[in-house]
Amino acid sequence: MALPDTDLHRIRLWARERVPEHLWPQVKVEADVAARHVDIVEVRPPWNDVGEHTRFPIARLRYTKTTGLWAIYWRDRNLKFHEYSRKGPSKNVQSLLDYIDGSGDPIFWG
Repeated sequence: MALPDTDLHRIRLWARERVPEHLWPQVKVEADVAARHVDIVEVRPPWNDVGEHTRFPIARLRYTKTTGLWAIYWRDRNLKFHEYSRKGPSKNVQSLLDYIDGSGDPIFWG
């Protein structure tokens, strides 16, 4: 199943704008796209400049093709995602991104 291209572009642009470009060597926010969802991840370089970058999941946006709705999922300490109950699914993915960014809920940006 393909995710809507317009929504994917919006999610990627939103992620890119979370951190000013001059700070990208220290931290970035990226969108990891899968078949039915997009994970918002914080990316940091290794502390000693050796090895892989750290990719820390912040939230998941899951798309349901039959309804055309996006839903927010939060990640627990065991890296398992659960549907977020404080903001219902929406056809407008930007409203969910705005919620993740501005809700003040520490479950996302801790």
